[in-house]
Amino acid sequence: MASWTPGELAEAFRYATDWFRVYVEELNALNVYPVPDGDTGTNMHLTLEAVRRELDLADTSRMPEVARAIAYGSLLGARGNSGVILSQILKGFAEAIRRKDLLDASILREALRLGAETGYRAVMKPVEGTILTVARAAGEGAKGEGLEATLESALAAAKEALERTPELLPVLKQAGVVDAGGAGYVRFLEGLRGYALRLPLPEPPKVERYAQTAFATEAFGYCTEFLMEGVEVPIERIQEAVAPFGDSLLVVGAEGYVKGHIHTDDPDGLLAAVARFGRMVRTKVEDMTQQHTEILAMAGAAAEAPPPTGLLAVALGHGVARAFRSLGARVVAGGQTQNPSVEDLLSAIRSLPNPKAILLPNNPNVFLAAEEAARLAGEGGKEVHVLRTRTMGQGLAAAVRYFPEGEPEELLPEMEAAMAGARTLEVTWASRDAEVDGVKVLKDKPIGLLDGRLVLVGETPEEVLEGLVRLAGEGKEILTLFLGPDTPKEPAQALAERFPALAVEILPGGPDLYAYLGVLE
Repeated sequence: MASWTPGELAEAFRYATDWFRVYVEELNALNVYPVPDGDTGTNMHLTLEAVRRELDLADTSRMPEVARAIAYGSLLGARGNSGVILSQILKGFAEAIRRKDLLDASILREALRLGAETGYRAVMKPVEGTILTVARAAGEGAKGEGLEATLESALAAAKEALERTPELLPVLKQAGVVDAGGAGYVRFLEGLRGYALRLPLPEPPKVERYAQTAFATEAFGYCTEFLMEGVEVPIERIQEAVAPFGDSLLVVGAEGYVKGHIHTDDPDGLLAAVARFGRMVRTKVEDMTQQHTEILAMAGAAAEAPPPTGLLAVALGHGVARAFRSLGARVVAGGQTQNPSVEDLLSAIRSLPNPKAILLPNNPNVFLAAEEAARLAGEGGKEVHVLRTRTMGQGLAAAVRYFPEGEPEELLPEMEAAMAGARTLEVTWASRDAEVDGVKVLKDKPIGLLDGRLVLVGETPEEVLEGLVRLAGEGKEILTLFLGPDTPKEPAQALAERFPALAVEILPGGPDLYAYLGVLE
């Protein structure tokens, strides 16, 4: 094949994403750098899936539209260290093709080369023996007259570089593995080549060993990400502001957005430091120590057999996720406007070492996906019960009654009773003018939801929150209040003083786009 049209290139990316999905668990099992948290395959796949979603919305008959979908989709969907670096490699790739009519061998060579260069520039302290090394080798090794020959040579060079990564990065040699991000880039190139040669998708390889078991559990900090819009300062200024908070730092931008990634022990301080530079669209904070512990349990590294029942919760906001984890749940990121897929839920269910599980969807929009994931898990031999929690508050109340040694038959009635007695308070902003359930709202005004139903509007988030507490607080004893990413603590403390009968706990890390998330019990 001499060249690809824009539509064929879009199809090649879709096929490469499907090819990559086959190897997600293999890549997760390799992941030990920069920390052994076992999510490189997942993060890179989610980044590629975001490109696919943009391609599905784009006019793929035009190369500028395909290029924009690749750059924009990968930036907005980038997850984790490897995903953000991959997004920058794809940004360089997109820049090389943006003004072309077709993708031929010479343009592909330039796109691979520019992709690697862009990836290196994005990282404040590039490390050899990672995806960067492999991407550069692919760009330098790409030769040949046709697309197939060019992809073959690039892939061969990438594989050779991947095999050398343990010699460049001591932690890989210690674990006896190649770099997971570099291996992911190889799988992506294999997918492009598979499309060119019309190869069938391979069968998933069986994962025999998780490299994370080579490392004892220790404190790894929090993988913290943010996505902002409306940023008017240079990216370098944001890099300077976040650099003191940790390492594995990436701050990149495109299409009016800025994406940041850092490993830190102070995610709340980091997010507060960057919030002044623009409007926070999305944040993600993951406890890498917890992820490592979960991988060890999944790999059978725990000293004892797992208890009978595991708990899985869908949650949004790092403080909410931390609360669920403290109650023994494994967390899948998701919530209002960010619903996890059946595949996301099924993968998390399968990762639980327990033979049985209870799943808390915490949003009605997740019910169908949760029930389908439970059905598929059942076909694989794992008993999964979906407790239809409609809000984060119901989910947290139910999780308090969970203990892993219990059987679902004894746990579920207690958890159902707890969720029925909890009230969820949500304070956010109206996205448009509307009238809902007889309540008139104006765009960008604070609104209050009680158990998912719109009941109040107000001039300030604090006015709305106080109104919700007065509506639902009678007979309740405890208010757990999660602050949104841009919400200061002082107004919440002042409000707590007006309700002396309530024991109020104020925590950071509420869902994005919320001022407050409260649970009354």
